[in-house]
Amino acid sequence: MSVELSIENGLALIKLNRPKALNALSFTILGELDAAIDQVSQAIAKGTARGLIFTGEGEKSFCAGADITELMGRPVLHEHEGARIGQAVFSKIASLNIPSVAVIHGYAFGGGLELALACTFRVATARAKMGLPEVKLGLIPGYGGTQRLPRLIGEGRALDIIMSGRTVEAEEAERIGLVNRIVADGDPVAIGQEYLAPYLKHSLAALDFARQAILRGMNTTLDEGLRIERDLSTLAYQTADAKEGMNAFVEKRTAQFKDH
Repeated sequence: MSVELSIENGLALIKLNRPKALNALSFTILGELDAAIDQVSQAIAKGTARGLIFTGEGEKSFCAGADITELMGRPVLHEHEGARIGQAVFSKIASLNIPSVAVIHGYAFGGGLELALACTFRVATARAKMGLPEVKLGLIPGYGGTQRLPRLIGEGRALDIIMSGRTVEAEEAERIGLVNRIVADGDPVAIGQEYLAPYLKHSLAALDFARQAILRGMNTTLDEGLRIERDLSTLAYQTADAKEGMNAFVEKRTAQFKDH
């Protein structure tokens, strides 16, 4: 298997394990990734996964993108279906109701960056390099890059990166908000665990409501966004975690959240 999943101490870890190919995405790997995400969803439902870390095996690459040789010479309907599959898998990642982080410790190009864009957060080591270089092949991103990147860093910057196909270094990626933080080299799993730790102190229900309010509100008017916030805020008050949080504040103790 080129996609490895493990769950320990409330954290799920998905590792792309194809280092000789720089962890490039084939359709087989997309299928394995899809199955792994389904297992994570089941673990969330059971309460055994509260966060998700993505890494790539080896020191060179998080994920170097699609397996280009697999994409050549296919009928147009197969190309369209391939894009649909990639988008569907990454949308599953984006819709998980737990925080996820991509630890980019080398190359993250094409589909690899699109995978990272589907995560809640992205962190990168100083040597990380990323981009959407499809235009250099006469193509455009097909797994969500043209949609998620401008929502993250703005239209102008996204147009520059996608239409030039250039490589973005870690320092620029942090400056423009493509990654949330530059971290020191180290074990990617430990990096992911350390990054997610502050978020996992909170109620998963509250984190999910907050993320829904932001993401849904960004795609509508301010007035509609305020309505979404109002509704989700009201729902948050109905949770057991909200009652526990407010009681703990009044009683000057640490809240013990149960994620419901």
